[in-house]
Amino acid sequence: MLDLGRLRALHAVSVHGTVGAAAAALGYTPSAVSQQIAKLERETRTTLLEREGRGVRLTDEARQLASTAQQLLSLVEEAEVRLEERRGEPAGRLSIACFASASRGLMPYVLADLARRHPDLDARLHEVDPHLSVDLVARGAIDLAVAHDWDIAPLPTPQGVEQAVIGDDMCDVLVPAGHALAAADSVRREDLKDERWITQPPGTVCHDWLLRTLRAAGCEPLIAHQAEENHTQVALVAAGLGIALVPRLGRGVLPPEVVAVRLAPVPTRRLHALWRTGAARRPAITETVRTLQKLWLEVSAR
Repeated sequence: MLDLGRLRALHAVSVHGTVGAAAAALGYTPSAVSQQIAKLERETRTTLLEREGRGVRLTDEARQLASTAQQLLSLVEEAEVRLEERRGEPAGRLSIACFASASRGLMPYVLADLARRHPDLDARLHEVDPHLSVDLVARGAIDLAVAHDWDIAPLPTPQGVEQAVIGDDMCDVLVPAGHALAAADSVRREDLKDERWITQPPGTVCHDWLLRTLRAAGCEPLIAHQAEENHTQVALVAAGLGIALVPRLGRGVLPPEVVAVRLAPVPTRRLHALWRTGAARRPAITETVRTLQKLWLEVSAR
């Protein structure tokens, strides 16, 4: 009989692409995941992973087994949901994927609140780009995701995934304190056509939104610097190296060298919670979503 824990390890590698990433998602060490798969290879008398450069790739047999593992894990999830539903209390492990600024500005309060009120719930945070987190939910690698989208770039929801709105996060244009726009009450997109921009790398939601929005206003943004972390962008603005459009969530207190100016109309991004339809009845999901919405109102009002 195949061991479910070993199948789970193989499934995690197939979803996350590497042994290290699979280990991080499961809360194990890479060595432990490798050992689980090695035992599964002995059980099945099949080579499942092959070396490819510095990483590994799944064999055809492994991909077929991982597909079967996903079906089995879905059945296990359904059984766990029914048991937790009968108990009526959030319990068990809940893996949550969340993008960086919400991991910093919202999730510490949510996780602390859940731990205090529901000691049987083991909620674990994984910081993941919102483009990736939705797919992780759909594939059963993550239980719940906190992601965001913009008005001109809605978040796609695959079949079998449900979502709820958490709230709207407003953004400001950050400029150096000595900048000509620092004293303005608000600015329009057309006022920013000659500026040097600091933004996230290409392919991220924020970078794509900036390009599409300014181009729609007849401006071709000059991207001077790229930085994934909002705090790094703030530091670059403080050094006088450009301006940035930065959401308020997780931004923290700005240094005196940086001024936040309102952009009219105000750009907003919408935060969503996403989960699989099969887990919708699970108390851990419903309570976490409720807590996200409740604490968002508190955090955004600060």
